[in-house]
Amino acid sequence: MAKTIMIQGTASNVGKSLIVAGLCRIFKQDGRRVAPFKSQNMALNSFITRSGLEMGRAQVVQAEAAGIEPDADMNPILLKPSSDTTSQVIVQGEIFAEENAEAYYKHKRALEPKIRESFERLSAAYDIIVLEGAGSPVEINLREQDIVNMYMARLARAPVILAGDIDRGGVFASLVGTMTLFTGEDRRLVRGVLINKFRGDEAILEPGLRQLEDLIHRPVLGVIPYMRLDIDDEDSLSERFHAPASGGRDRMARDTILADIAVIRFSRISNFTDFNALSRLPGVLLRYVDSPEALGFPDMVILPGTKNTMADLRRLRRSGLEERIRGLAGRGTPVFGICGGYQMLGRTLADPDHVEEGGEMEGLGLLPVATVFEKEKVRTRVRGRFGALGGVLRPLSGMELEGYEVHMGSSLRISLRNSRPSGAGADCSPLGTIRNINAADAADVADGAFRGNVYGTYVHGIFDADGIASALVKALCAAKGLDAPQGAPPDEAAPLGLKAYKEKQYDILAATLRDHIDMNRIYRILEEGI
Repeated sequence: MAKTIMIQGTASNVGKSLIVAGLCRIFKQDGRRVAPFKSQNMALNSFITRSGLEMGRAQVVQAEAAGIEPDADMNPILLKPSSDTTSQVIVQGEIFAEENAEAYYKHKRALEPKIRESFERLSAAYDIIVLEGAGSPVEINLREQDIVNMYMARLARAPVILAGDIDRGGVFASLVGTMTLFTGEDRRLVRGVLINKFRGDEAILEPGLRQLEDLIHRPVLGVIPYMRLDIDDEDSLSERFHAPASGGRDRMARDTILADIAVIRFSRISNFTDFNALSRLPGVLLRYVDSPEALGFPDMVILPGTKNTMADLRRLRRSGLEERIRGLAGRGTPVFGICGGYQMLGRTLADPDHVEEGGEMEGLGLLPVATVFEKEKVRTRVRGRFGALGGVLRPLSGMELEGYEVHMGSSLRISLRNSRPSGAGADCSPLGTIRNINAADAADVADGAFRGNVYGTYVHGIFDADGIASALVKALCAAKGLDAPQGAPPDEAAPLGLKAYKEKQYDILAATLRDHIDMNRIYRILEEGI
């Protein structure tokens, strides 16, 4: 069975996921077979595995860092919020239920056998399992129902490292408070602490570290600096939502912007990592907006995925963004919808089985498409190519693409002349063709739609394949008469390819942790166990 170690945090967003990814990378570099594990994750940023199962994106990143294929056993329970009170519950990669919090808490203990199954399969296949906790492990009103933090530490016999975020302030109080609120049994499992996201001179911090160790009787195993890495984020706490992103920089001079791309920030936005390939290009200003004033006049508008298409379309309408997007489309600005965003661009949305809210509503009407929500979720990995496109994005025609589908519903192109389904797509054409790579005998099928400068697809990650993001930005530059340097935007990721670029980021993460964490003590804690 595998050796285990667990990273817990004093709160959400203290950096647990990144620390786990970094440790996975270090153990891989040191020749160990390592896998990540998080028993329950809550996020709208999901991923489809090669076997067609759904899992949280954070564990995908950690698996990539470990150099292994993502597996739904690494995240046996995924909660995808569809409203403030309800979530879709995914168990071992498949839909289990749609429930409110009260109903889920009543029976989530019944899911423990599934958690145990997944963990034991991984433990039998790897040398080391690096576990991740969730939120705070000492929410005293939730301790009885814990299946993520100390429950998993005990089940996996994993010594715990507690991480705190100094960038927010109050890190000493949060670490001391968390240690105080642990029960005696749980407190014994904590073998050390990490201070994360530090900016400044560590020598100034030193007296505080020694006092902290005296108070909690645990060693400080490292002070990790604030890192600016280009690694996929987990959820809506992402810093990408709060500042423009471009080539790894937080701010850009207006005269350096080659392309201004606005992503609509839906209330239930999902899979926003779809756009990281664009934000990685220097000269691209990628920003998330939720009002007409913030939208302005970008070079391209993207409507992303959402866990609740109808509710977010209603909010879009109320905010005035619908009218502004329609106006931009009328001016020839490219508008691109992915998954739920694609559904919104159509004429109608119908929900006869109450998959979301029930009933029917009109879409933006920018594509002659009708969507019907269905109970069965589509979960597939796909490969394909863009068709013969028109409009600004014509240069993408024929380019190969790869990604995944995860949606509940189907969309048909319709004839605007008679409002009846038209297989020929009289008023628009498919965006491209795709093939389900999970099925050996799968045939090519049409995906999405485009009409003029409005484009839609169900494929997440459609910009990730080598060359697509660069070609798109070059096309936007050409549309406004701007020549990109040497005919293309400078692209650090392009010469390497996206996979190699990610590998470089994971190596930088690992090197930073090695420089600032006492890895000898980490290995001793790992070997000693509990």
